Amino acid sequence: MKQIENVKGFKQYFILTFFIGFGFFTMGLMDPLYDTYVPIFLKKYISSNALIGALMTLDNVLQLFLIPLISVWSDRTRTRIGRRMPFIIVMLPASAVFFALIPSMAAWALLPLVVILFIFNIFKTSVRGPVVALMPDTIPGDYRSEANGVINTMGGIGLIVGTLGLARLMNIRASLPFLVASLCILLATILLFFLVKEKPQGPEREDEIPVSIIASLGQVFAERGTGILRILFSIFFWFLAYEGVKPFLGLYLVDTMNVSAGNAALAQGVAGIASVALAIPTGYLAHRMGRRNFIRRCLLGLALILALIPLTALLARTLHLSTGGALALFLLLMFLYGAVWIGVVVNSFPMLWQMATYGNMGIYTGLYYTFSQTAAIAAPPITGAIIDSPIGYPGIFLFAALCMVAAYFIMAGVKKGEANP
Repeated sequence: MKQIENVKGFKQYFILTFFIGFGFFTMGLMDPLYDTYVPIFLKKYISSNALIGALMTLDNVLQLFLIPLISVWSDRTRTRIGRRMPFIIVMLPASAVFFALIPSMAAWALLPLVVILFIFNIFKTSVRGPVVALMPDTIPGDYRSEANGVINTMGGIGLIVGTLGLARLMNIRASLPFLVASLCILLATILLFFLVKEKPQGPEREDEIPVSIIASLGQVFAERGTGILRILFSIFFWFLAYEGVKPFLGLYLVDTMNVSAGNAALAQGVAGIASVALAIPTGYLAHRMGRRNFIRRCLLGLALILALIPLTALLARTLHLSTGGALALFLLLMFLYGAVWIGVVVNSFPMLWQMATYGNMGIYTGLYYTFSQTAAIAAPPITGAIIDSPIGYPGIFLFAALCMVAAYFIMAGVKKGEANP
């Protein structure tokens, strides 16, 4: 009966959550194209995978500082159109413009490419915090797992459009996927602005009063027995796994399975399809099973899948499969990976938001990104060095599996963050 009430209760917020999801659609559109093709662009000028991995952490370094800063700034902003929307309507269009310029700079020289990547990432990184915080601002805590499933579905649709649709345009002209994606981002920004209305007023209740950064952080870490630090370090380890593998999936397909540049995004696209299919169901399942328990089961599943990926080549040889057969096995595992990973993504943010108030929602959003982006900075150089070593590509999947296991054990001590009746 309780589950039926939860489902009925969320229905009144579904349409609003869907509209908020246009912000996530833009992130889903940009991120996989960036992660897949920027390493390929860099490979034209740089031979070291470790150095490419280091350059791929540029956005993560900026996210480490800019997301918490802008999130807290937006916490304290009061305008007639809300506190998040002013950042969104300026920075998302700017991101679209600089995103469209990436292939042109890549064709020119290394220095212009690095410069445009830096400028693009400043805008894309700055807008991420307000986009993410828009949902918990407007959706009650009990329904944030379900709502996070909806907005991650929108992000997954963006990922599928980018990887399985726009990526094919690479075979025609390298600039086309980025140009079309930029136009989609501009359209999504317009829809987000007109369809989502934030609270126009200033603080009205005690829990809505903005709290200083220092005071808010003091409140967060002063709480005993909640497991806040545990969930933050769990986030660090599972993103160490995720971000270590993600930048090299395109190169893995090109280097080991001889796929074309237009198909280099297949792995992320297949994982994205699974994520879209299961993002909303995982929110409801976690509501029933408990967010912590559900996330821990997902982490074990991810560790198993990642450990199996290096065996696909051996299995293909044992079964005398063609190169296409080995690719099919790999993509099947990536589909399963996307299906399980989305269970972690959908429910981890709501656990933190459940511990927050309206006044410090941006602080918790910023803490999530501080730990996830610290992992994202550390991971690509590590996995790039593993690829350059005699272990090669199989090593990055085994490294990621071990990180998922570490997150599983750390997560056991988290005591708060469940949806409350």
